[in-house]
Amino acid sequence: MKAPRNLEKYIPDYDPKRFLKKLHCVFRRLGAKAVYYALILYYAMQDPQVSGKDKGIIIGALGYFLLPFDLMPDFIPGIGFTDDIAALTVAIYKVWKCITPLVKSQAESKVYEWFGDVDQSDLII
Repeated sequence: MKAPRNLEKYIPDYDPKRFLKKLHCVFRRLGAKAVYYALILYYAMQDPQVSGKDKGIIIGALGYFLLPFDLMPDFIPGIGFTDDIAALTVAIYKVWKCITPLVKSQAESKVYEWFGDVDQSDLII
């Protein structure tokens, strides 16, 4: 599945509270690695050192994740989140230079809180 292009066009769809609520509702279906990617982006958004351009990419990817009907509707079992995961992955690689150890640590902590014991190797990007 290809990631959506121009992630910035999904900026209006992003809401931090809706994002965390949806992520928490579907985290088991997504798996630890996808949740880790999403949380890295979420925490990077809060970092004042991240540029406006990079925040646009991040917000776009998180906004796309919030859309229930996108390239692959989320309710389709097994494949509904593949395009969302692709968008998160593209965003991670585009903004990787501004992902700090603190952001990774915050994301890891939340993954451990939600999933319990997770193999560290599952979270390597």
